[in-house]
Amino acid sequence: MAGLMMVICGLALGFCICFALLKWNEIRYRRKGLPLGTMGWPVFGETTEFLKQGPSFMKNQRVRYGNLFKSHILGCPTIISMDPELNRYILLNEGKGLVPGYPQSMLDILGTRNIAAVHGSTHKYIRGSMLSLIGPAIIKEQLLPKIDKFMRMQLENWDSKTIDIQEKTNEMAFFVSFKQIVEIESASSIYKAFKSEFDKLVIGTLSLPINIPGTNYHRGFQGRKSVIRMLKKIIEERRASSLIHNDMLDNLLRNEDSKYNLSDEEILDLIITILYSGYETVSTTSMMAIKYVHDHPRALQELRDEHLAIRERKKPEEPIDWNDYKSMSFTRAVIFETSRLATVINGVLRKTTEEMELKGFVIPEGWKIYVYTREINYDPFLYPEPLTFNPWRWLDKSLESHNYCFLFGGGSRLCPGKELGIAKISIFLHYFVTKYRWEEVGGDKILKFPRVKAPNGLHIRVSKYS
Repeated sequence: MAGLMMVICGLALGFCICFALLKWNEIRYRRKGLPLGTMGWPVFGETTEFLKQGPSFMKNQRVRYGNLFKSHILGCPTIISMDPELNRYILLNEGKGLVPGYPQSMLDILGTRNIAAVHGSTHKYIRGSMLSLIGPAIIKEQLLPKIDKFMRMQLENWDSKTIDIQEKTNEMAFFVSFKQIVEIESASSIYKAFKSEFDKLVIGTLSLPINIPGTNYHRGFQGRKSVIRMLKKIIEERRASSLIHNDMLDNLLRNEDSKYNLSDEEILDLIITILYSGYETVSTTSMMAIKYVHDHPRALQELRDEHLAIRERKKPEEPIDWNDYKSMSFTRAVIFETSRLATVINGVLRKTTEEMELKGFVIPEGWKIYVYTREINYDPFLYPEPLTFNPWRWLDKSLESHNYCFLFGGGSRLCPGKELGIAKISIFLHYFVTKYRWEEVGGDKILKFPRVKAPNGLHIRVSKYS
């Protein structure tokens, strides 16, 4: 009997402590004029619910508190905005009390000089440097022939095999990005070790910044250290050699465009940013495009017809050129519709630099604002039958530039790698649909938050297209 009483008392005490902690966190962040919402546990806040429940968590909170509510995610008190008008205002008005507000884990792991972390004149400078490496003019003159070559290499010998297309698009996206940055070294033994460490880095960017062995943050931070160490070794070897390398790193080190004279720290963070931005989004969008067109035969047929028409104009081994790429209008529509329906990017973070008023609420200085754009992708007023895969809607070019299209960011933060990413996916789809046909095996499950992924892979049986 005494033992039972002790258990009951222990449970009661535990309940009281939990209640007190939750109440204390609510009181700690209570401010006059704040939106309604809940703050969860001290330190952890509602991060677990946010990462595990994702869209369901957001919808439930919106039902309770409206399109603007407070929370505590990824280590920071945060205002979550699901209001399209307000989201547009925030994205177009950086500098007016708003700066990038990415999680501490992302800043630590991608670097404090990465383009997502800086603002003002520094952002303009870093962005200009990045566009000098991956902008449309460079894609046309230098990068497209390389992308074509690398895609052919990646898509060899898939005939009569059952493959995990998630794994293959992951390898493709990283290999192509790495080859563009360090072309010669990517053929050496460093590639596998580099990719292994970079994968740790990627996972760590979206985690609580708790540096304890075993956490994603710790693994990600260690991955960054290893990646930096390998890049520094390559840079040292390049500087000690008189050889000229036709890749992005060589352009950065030779600094022929004196307009952008980057420090070594900025060069390292820029390389990591280019790899990071051209890796996960390209691989995931490629995988999901394969999934969607497989499930919609009419879209697959139109996509294949577009690419077969291009091949008919060319010799068997002749590479894709800029005019071919620009003629891929339905391919571009498939990519945009895939990005919308899969919602590869869920939103962006900003931070207030001063107390400010938004929609009648007072947001304290130093709070994060999560511009949650996911639900806009499923707005039936913008996209009729929003849950239907309909790439034809994007053949109306005005849809790409409508006020609430945030697939690639917005304002001065429009993704500088947008066109390069689209070019990579387009060339991948070109060779995939003209060389192969495929069918799914296994009925693999796909998760869509916080990252789009197939936990057990997405397996397809590939055969030669003739």
